[in-house]
Amino acid sequence: MLNPIQNRGARATRPIHYPPGSPGAFRDCGSPGFVRAAKWRRTGGERLLLWISLVLALLFAAACGGTDSGAGSENESERGSALSGPGAKSETDDSTLGAASSARAERDAPVIVFLGTSITAGYGLEESQAYPALIQDRIDEAELDYRVINAGVSGDTSAGGLRRLAWLLRLPVSVLVLELGANDMLRGQDVEQLRTNLETILELTSETHPGVGLVVAGMRAAPNLGLEYGIRFDAVYPALASSHNAALIPFLLEDVAARRHLNQADGIHPTAEGHALIAERVWKTLEPVLRR
Repeated sequence: MLNPIQNRGARATRPIHYPPGSPGAFRDCGSPGFVRAAKWRRTGGERLLLWISLVLALLFAAACGGTDSGAGSENESERGSALSGPGAKSETDDSTLGAASSARAERDAPVIVFLGTSITAGYGLEESQAYPALIQDRIDEAELDYRVINAGVSGDTSAGGLRRLAWLLRLPVSVLVLELGANDMLRGQDVEQLRTNLETILELTSETHPGVGLVVAGMRAAPNLGLEYGIRFDAVYPALASSHNAALIPFLLEDVAARRHLNQADGIHPTAEGHALIAERVWKTLEPVLRR
């Protein structure tokens, strides 16, 4: 059993933006080269006059600041009274509270994770045309309280999906739709390793989120890989669904694969029309899982 913490994906580093006036914002100015270039070349008398001018300026600024501070406080007090007086509109009005509640409800909604390849990612299409987005539309129409997460990655294998799993399991996952293995097959990778990776994904998901719904999206091997390989590959998905009490989509690309008008120019990735058919097939299997 793999530890999900050990499989946690590396976080992308982000540039650090220092706020104006912070020490970090001026760190380049503290470099030795800058200091040497800016070093004074004045006489002692010039330095003395400069320091006296600086002190007087600071004293004058402090005096003015003290006066303005009192006026500012009074103005702030008056402004606060006006906002809280009769007829004043609260900063947290109904629309703001409604938007916040809606956002919080969406964030807390049970999650359906679609863990898959370029098919799930919607390669070559707008995100809204990919079948997971179409499933979200079906969910909304049915007034079910679920939020779809499209975790499809083009070119991903079962090993890649396993490496990404730990991060996904931090979400409140209610259902996992597993669509992996096509790229393993196209690369002729070992079927037993594929089975092990997919089984580990299902086990870790069930252990992390007891009671989670599982849906296995089956794939079929290309004929050019040989009869023996095809038989072993095709058998992985029904066997996993049976052993993990998961719902099974026997072949995700049924009635779509190898149909020119339903696939893009590469002959592999479905068009928007093809994704619509995939969404119908997925929904027939997924809806009972959501309504259980």
